[in-house]
Amino acid sequence: MVFKSYMNQALDQARAAAARGEVPVGAVLVAPSGAVVAADGNRTRERCDPTAHAEILILRQGCAAAGSERLTGHDLYVTLEPCAMCAAAIAAARIGRVYYGAADPKSGGVAHGARVFSHPQAHHVPEVYDGIGAAEAEALLKSFFAEKRR
Repeated sequence: MVFKSYMNQALDQARAAAARGEVPVGAVLVAPSGAVVAADGNRTRERCDPTAHAEILILRQGCAAAGSERLTGHDLYVTLEPCAMCAAAIAAARIGRVYYGAADPKSGGVAHGARVFSHPQAHHVPEVYDGIGAAEAEALLKSFFAEKRR
């Protein structure tokens, strides 16, 4: 089996989020068949909803499409290390693999902060691959916040 990354699609979603004035984080959910089930970017401001992170949005779409709260065997691509809230939702959904771009030392919940998947109470621990498209994801975030500070 040949590995195919969907990070470029997640980066497209992050760019679209930035264009909407949202923090540029994008995510893509891929079924075991390789089909893209859902793709979205942050929409917290648009929806006035602090839970409308890219990961949560695609998990909701994926679960609705599957007719189940479990997405066993699915892959999740996200441009930024998931926060603790998103990591807990990823574990609850039983995602098979998480691929993320930029590390998030301030708010991350996988390799930093709460380290949700390392916690003994984690319901499920997906395989985690970091640094995929990290340079571009970091550049998007830095550019976005530099513009906000102007």
